[in-house]
Amino acid sequence: MNFDLTDEQEMMRDTFARFLDEHSSTVRVRKAQETDGFDAALWSGLAELGAFAMRVPEDAGGMDLGLFDAALLMEEAGRTLVSGPLAETLVSARLLAQLGGQDDLLEATIGGESVVTIAMQDAAQHSKQWIAGGAVAKAVVARRGRDVVLVTPAGAKAEANLATTPIAEIDLAAGETIVLGSGEEALALFAAGLEEWKLYMAVALSGIGRQALQMAAVYAGERKAFGQLIGTFQGISHPLADLLCDVDGAKFLAWKAIRGIYDGSDAAAATISLAYWYACDAAARSVAQGLHTFGGYGLSNEYDVHLYNLRAKAWPLVAGDPALALEEAGRRLYAGETVALPASGEVPLDFDLGDEARQVCAEIAELFATKVTQEQKARFHYSWEGYVPEVHKMLAEHNLLFPGLPEHLSGRNITPYARIAAMGEMERQGYNTPGANVAAMVAMMIDKYGSDELKAEVLPRIVGGDVLCSLGYSEPSCGSDVFAAQCKATQLDDGSWRIDGTKMWTSGANLSSYVLMLTRTNPDVAKHKGLTMFIVPLKTEGVTVQAVHTFQDERTNITFYDGVVIPDSWRLGEIDGGTKTMSAALELEHGGGFSKVMKAMIEAAEEVTRELGIDGEVRTQCRLARSVAHLWISDMLTYRAQWSSIEKKPNHAFGPMSKMYSSEKFLSDSRDLLDLTAPLSLSKREGAVALLNQCYRHAAGTTIYGGTSEVHRSMVAERGLGLPRTRG
Repeated sequence: MNFDLTDEQEMMRDTFARFLDEHSSTVRVRKAQETDGFDAALWSGLAELGAFAMRVPEDAGGMDLGLFDAALLMEEAGRTLVSGPLAETLVSARLLAQLGGQDDLLEATIGGESVVTIAMQDAAQHSKQWIAGGAVAKAVVARRGRDVVLVTPAGAKAEANLATTPIAEIDLAAGETIVLGSGEEALALFAAGLEEWKLYMAVALSGIGRQALQMAAVYAGERKAFGQLIGTFQGISHPLADLLCDVDGAKFLAWKAIRGIYDGSDAAAATISLAYWYACDAAARSVAQGLHTFGGYGLSNEYDVHLYNLRAKAWPLVAGDPALALEEAGRRLYAGETVALPASGEVPLDFDLGDEARQVCAEIAELFATKVTQEQKARFHYSWEGYVPEVHKMLAEHNLLFPGLPEHLSGRNITPYARIAAMGEMERQGYNTPGANVAAMVAMMIDKYGSDELKAEVLPRIVGGDVLCSLGYSEPSCGSDVFAAQCKATQLDDGSWRIDGTKMWTSGANLSSYVLMLTRTNPDVAKHKGLTMFIVPLKTEGVTVQAVHTFQDERTNITFYDGVVIPDSWRLGEIDGGTKTMSAALELEHGGGFSKVMKAMIEAAEEVTRELGIDGEVRTQCRLARSVAHLWISDMLTYRAQWSSIEKKPNHAFGPMSKMYSSEKFLSDSRDLLDLTAPLSLSKREGAVALLNQCYRHAAGTTIYGGTSEVHRSMVAERGLGLPRTRG
């Protein structure tokens, strides 16, 4: 897996970024708006840096760089609101080179002396069109029926428009016209050019949206209201955190599409449509929220944020309603629609988990096919209640229960990427393993912090697959604030410990032999300093486990501890050192989400729509496609979190982003797909309908456990946007 740029790409991006910071500053953008919205000096500077030659083949005088290289430029162009039709010119220059016969115009375009742009609709059906850069363009590349033509506009001129960009309404039937090419090959090149434009626009809009959020975050970190920085209020910071996930997700969809083209993926064309549609929506919402954060000042011409608000609409709407791209994605996913795609060039991005991951997944699949009975599979469930002791033990015997742990802990010592794949394959088989995940954590913590007694008596039972462990963190009064724990551990005269208190949400306690417990050992110091960790046998006298059943078909527990006495040898780590001990669990944490269950939910919805006979309807295809976009973004955010953690890269709350985004989209999509398949979705009858019904109930909990969405939004706001610590 790789999210890194090459050294050359880093250098190129930094070069363009520095140039645009100086030559496409908001001062320059405002200056260009005083005339026609075009900055000729900027255009010449971009040409000198080779911008317009990037996608032109070498034999035509270009640099023949890849889609991803040009996308990096377009993200910077969005961030700095470039005054000119950059995306359109990149596409048009490539088309001129591919179709040939216009060497002088191509040279002038690459050199920044002439602007060539592109028409979005078939001129045979729409002779008069709004054209990006039409007011300053020397020529327009267009499709006209079976031909691709070059039109020299007749009398095109700028007129007042939303963001004062150099668009113009041009009658393509009135200007001088040259046929550049005819037939399937020429039309395929033109169609591929439009797909390329969508990718460029998606990353540019992501750049616009992210910059608007950054501007809002800076303002919220300086402006005070009611004696507090407004960035400390969750009503300000949380919407910005949500939108940061959205604009990053839009960019990553475009990245996924580029990699998909490179790999020859059947889903590449649909990914382009979804990336463009999603970016249009995400950018529009981001700039609106950014402006709203400024309050009344955001409405003032003196503040730059309004420039982003207008440009986020001005750039994409030249192609018409962005919602049409969602319909297009639906047809590409569910009606077999195909389109010619541009060549990708080299792509450094890699979202593959590797050969070792494939090998371990194949082994797991074989075991479930040959060693697990249908009766055992019938007991599977996404919760702790899906624990099947025979399957748990079988996986341990094959060193697949904790594959990411070292071999002395019955693991495989495989790469973190292969471990991630193994966990995903377990879910694909329907065997969700919260019990195994917690047991792995406890095993690692005993191995690192446990006494010789724990290592001899408890650890072999855990790694051998003979017992489960639960987590005793949350309490009735502190919820996600685990450091506010009040469950008390008091050391007795003989050195042993007496534990008294209550733990809430002790999932699996009814199935487990041990609980990993966080206790208060010193009430007189800062709350995070007076904590100590213990392993507590749940069969010990004084322990009571009381069931709590949820509407999700899930059982959790309240556990009560009344004078429970354990030896000091069952302590993990130092007294009052529980915070440090807990940090060991992070070694297994690489960021995660709910992609696997989202995928299963979408597949179930697809099956039910076929059963209902609504699978061919536009509304059905659109809503399924929207859920697919959310699924793919969830995948990409999770990949980034895992990659950044494993490779020790800077991590700006990427794990919380992936968990929060995927859980929230799982929740909203479960509602929507339940609606789409109603009234059959009300049933719990066996099969796809039951799964949809269950997903609706399951999703409600995913935004709560493992840290609520509000907690994760605060983390994203603080670490992703640099906002001050949030408060209610």
